[in-house]
Amino acid sequence: MARDEQLKQRWEAVVAFLSSRFADGDSLDLDAIIYLVGVQELGQLHKKFKKDEKVNLMHIAICRLLEPFGYYEFEYFDGAGWPHYKILEQLPPLKAGEQSVLMKEAIVQYFLEKEVIQ
Repeated sequence: MARDEQLKQRWEAVVAFLSSRFADGDSLDLDAIIYLVGVQELGQLHKKFKKDEKVNLMHIAICRLLEPFGYYEFEYFDGAGWPHYKILEQLPPLKAGEQSVLMKEAIVQYFLEKEVIQ
């Protein structure tokens, strides 16, 4: 199977899995999935978050998702339990479509590691 086709199938599996659990079957978009990864990584699953905290959750998710690609490295948890990452390598300039593909690859890898999809 071609790499692109495999990514497409795995991405659809992630979207279907998360949409069925968190969106009453409506299809979640990329940003919503990044947000959910941030909530998972923070571990405060039942907390209501303020707008600035939601932005920070998405940042946590992006750092965690791109960590295996060598862009970020986990540093520490602060007193409130929020993870902090340091930049190892700047992301290359990417077009919007390329950013989307990179994030989808990272999300698929994340859910493969968590054994949510195969």
